Amino acid sequence: MKFLLAQLLYLLRERPNRMNLVILARFLLTLIILITIYSILFHYIMEYEGRYYSWVTGFYWTLTVMTTLGFGDITFQSDLGKLFSMVVLLSGVFFLLVLLPFIFVEFFYAPWIRAQQAARAPRQLPKKMSGHVIITHLDNVTRALIEKLKQYQYPYVLLINDLSALASHDAEYRVMIGALDNPKTYQLARVDKALIVVTTGNDQLNANVAATVREVCEHVPILATANFEASVDILELAGCNHVLQLGEMMGQAIARRAVGDEPHGYPIGQFGELLIVETTVRETQLVGHTLRELALREQVGVNVLGLWQRGVFHAAQPEALITESTILVMAGTQAQIGAFRQRFHKPQPIHAPIVIIGAGRVGRAAARALAERGLDYRIVEKAPERIRDPQKYILGDAAELEVLERAGIRETTVVIITTHDDDLNIYLTIYCRRLRPEAQIISRANLERNVATLHRAGADFVLSYASMGANAIINVIGRDNILMVAEGLDIFEVEIPRELAGRSITECDIRNRTGCTLVGVRQNGTVSTVSDPTERLPSQGRIILIGDSAAEKRFLKLYKHNGKR
Repeated sequence: MKFLLAQLLYLLRERPNRMNLVILARFLLTLIILITIYSILFHYIMEYEGRYYSWVTGFYWTLTVMTTLGFGDITFQSDLGKLFSMVVLLSGVFFLLVLLPFIFVEFFYAPWIRAQQAARAPRQLPKKMSGHVIITHLDNVTRALIEKLKQYQYPYVLLINDLSALASHDAEYRVMIGALDNPKTYQLARVDKALIVVTTGNDQLNANVAATVREVCEHVPILATANFEASVDILELAGCNHVLQLGEMMGQAIARRAVGDEPHGYPIGQFGELLIVETTVRETQLVGHTLRELALREQVGVNVLGLWQRGVFHAAQPEALITESTILVMAGTQAQIGAFRQRFHKPQPIHAPIVIIGAGRVGRAAARALAERGLDYRIVEKAPERIRDPQKYILGDAAELEVLERAGIRETTVVIITTHDDDLNIYLTIYCRRLRPEAQIISRANLERNVATLHRAGADFVLSYASMGANAIINVIGRDNILMVAEGLDIFEVEIPRELAGRSITECDIRNRTGCTLVGVRQNGTVSTVSDPTERLPSQGRIILIGDSAAEKRFLKLYKHNGKR
């Protein structure tokens, strides 16, 4: 009874629901009046035929005819009576069999179901809740973030403020109902005990959320995303501790992948003195040899973590063959990386501009990053208002051959596809791969499910906007010991499990048991690479590993006490 009352109160609380009930009541009143009029006319026509019935019989006859039951025990004999029966029958079909079900479902049943859902969704968190992440929007980035939070066992809550978002409750997200611009919502969400507040809406809404949270709690960290550089200062003034420009970050990451003929390796992360870099091997003496033959660890001290081959990452196996399209992922100190570059790389000049398709935030950020590296580029854009520099921009549709040829598709060694439409990105990847089979193609994916499709279409690298944003937020939340090497491939750091302490690398057999590869060991603030498989892990400290999402989950599941921050 209490649950039913809560549903009724919620149903009547919303003005649209009250209006719906008024509409339903008006329809029912109209139907009652119509039935009464038909019953009165029934008596007059029966008297015309010389027969007399009670008022109950009149209502009985009207309802049986309008509902098409038509028992046949009472019938008219005159043409007037038969004509009246047809009118009653047709109006009954329209009102009772067509309008009534529609109006009942639309104006009562559907709101009632939504009220049931809303009654199930909580409007406050338990008083003992603490250390949780409060998320204010559900989008591609926060969906990926929620998966990461589950993986690392962080409690979280997703705030929803309207009935249309209640599907989130049925999608097995932990939700709480409340208006984002109401300070009471954050009080009930226990914001004073929260780990962080994450807001990923538009810049104006993020500023409103931050200011509202600050009315309730001054110390809780607030992280917001910003679409425009000018919004960063405003969001910080509103109370945000961290502001992420995901478009800028994505552009820089894509530019880093655009190695072209650049001989140097590019750093993708750092753990203390240990650098993680990627380097191309095109036109070097490394091509045609296996890792065993090269013995890079013995020669220069670097530890090869894996190899990229046309968008597929392979763990560093001794028999792995290096080809012209191989990109090495290595770990080592700055001196070791420098020794590798000096010994194996010879600078090759870049003659053709890099082709960028799409002049949105990501495309422009990639262009700026390339310019900082001294690389030339051309941006293809079909929206005239986005053309900034006629010398660098090509106006036209990238699906047209003449436009791509003007951009230099026949000569370029790298094509970057940055549109926000995954379908278009897949189409352009296939097209560019056919036009330029030897070029390196880097594509952006907005939905994670399209990453594999883009690889199959011919992309060498695919970077997911959602995964990159989720990893960046996770880093801020507390796991600054995780680095996304590429889509689905992470370098992460955890405490040395008790089961592995004091055992040699060979005895641990981490790669075969979990799929992860050991990169280095952090002890007493110093990070060292793992060069000797007989070396034993210390009893205390942290280890750095590389692996895809599945391997990382297996490791954290196998050594559960290290899965937490």
